[in-house]
Amino acid sequence: MSTSLFNAQPYDEARARRRHILIAVAIVAVIAIAALLWFNRYYPEERRVNQFFAQLEAKNYEGAYGIWMNDPNWQQHPGVYKRYAFHAFYLDWGPSGEWGPINSYKVVAAQKPRPNASGVVIGVRVNQRKSLCSVRVEFKDKTLGFSPDEMVE
Repeated sequence: MSTSLFNAQPYDEARARRRHILIAVAIVAVIAIAALLWFNRYYPEERRVNQFFAQLEAKNYEGAYGIWMNDPNWQQHPGVYKRYAFHAFYLDWGPSGEWGPINSYKVVAAQKPRPNASGVVIGVRVNQRKSLCSVRVEFKDKTLGFSPDEMVE
């Protein structure tokens, strides 16, 4: 049996309204999820830097070095890291380093310095200083390093 305009279902205004509301909610949800993903795109790297500075704040320099090198068992094979040995790390990040004893820190920014960069630069406010500490996190192996690109807030 075929249907024609003369025997079509009557227009259901409530059903049409529900359909429009459902479409609007779906569009808003997609935009909200996309925005959430965009603003948290560097979350793993920011978390890594947070862990690093938490170790420095706790004065656990060995643990911080393990995070820096992405090797928690670095003490079992310290010869692997001759390029940036623990002693040099301690001079840079220890109490007599550039930032002094770390009493407070806050990750304030994260950015990819260039579109084809292999890592992200995380800006950290250390000890409530005006200038930011710029730490680079490599995407591939999550190692930390000094950033040649300075963060400016």
